[in-house]
This record gives sequence, C-alpha cells and structure tokens, in this order.
Amino acid sequence: MLKQYKRGIALMLIVLVSLFVIVAKAVQQALAILEKVKEGGETIDFSTISNIAADASSTSDSLLFHFALLLIMLCWIIGVVDAYKIGKKKDLEEP
Repeated sequence: MLKQYKRGIALMLIVLVSLFVIVAKAVQQALAILEKVKEGGETIDFSTISNIAADASSTSDSLLFHFALLLIMLCWIIGVVDAYKIGKKKDLEEP
C-alpha cells in the first residue's frame, strides 16, 4: 500500500465537487428545457427539444461544465502519475 491518504482524499474531493457541478448544471438545464416545453404548448419532438436546449445553454454554463470536466481529467492524470512515481520509489527502497 502506498499510504498516501491525504493526496487520495484531496483528489477524490476535487472529483466529487466537479461531478456535483456537472450534475447540478445538467439538472438545471433539463428543468429549464422542461419549463420551456410546457410554456410553448407545442408538440414534443426531438427537433423542438433540440432547439430549446440550444437556446437554453449559455456560455458561462458551458465554461463551467468544461472546467469541471478538465478538473476531473487532470485529477485522473495526476493520480496515475503520482501512484506510478510513489510505487517506483517504494520498489527501489525494498530489497
């Protein structure tokens, strides 16, 4: 075992917060789309939902979503590289 609990907890917290942001934004956008569909009174088909979804997304929401995804990817890469380096160091220390 590498016993790097603080690093592991920090990476997990960052990923969990990022996932929470992504899910919250997705639910918020889905509710906004549902409200617009209700207000429109149109027949519900794929093109109507697609047009409303395109109108509902804003640049700031998109940036936040992409930033959260980037954080998750960075945490994954950092975790893999860190585990490799620590494991390699432990291998060299053991006889």
